[in-house]
Amino acid sequence: MTDEKKCCHMTYKTKERSPEELKKLINRLNRIEGQIRGIKNMLENKAYCTDILMQSSAVSSAINSFNRELLSSHIKSCVADGIREGRDDVIDELTEIMKRLM
Repeated sequence: MTDEKKCCHMTYKTKERSPEELKKLINRLNRIEGQIRGIKNMLENKAYCTDILMQSSAVSSAINSFNRELLSSHIKSCVADGIREGRDDVIDELTEIMKRLM
């Protein structure tokens, strides 16, 4: 379920999410935000490079996990609904985002 809205002469899409999905995604982002703050503190406290790199790697993994969760939801809802409606553009959009994520 996506809607298009106009802002500053540009069109952008929106999506209604269930309260459960929204909570799950926001919780993931809050954890990532905390990890980023932790890395900043490590730098400020002169932590050893490899320790910081390990935490940075954990953040990358957490972001990848967030992306997989969001992509899965997108395919199950937006893409599937678009295909059912006969909109082939959703396949092109999915292909493009997959290229960018890889």
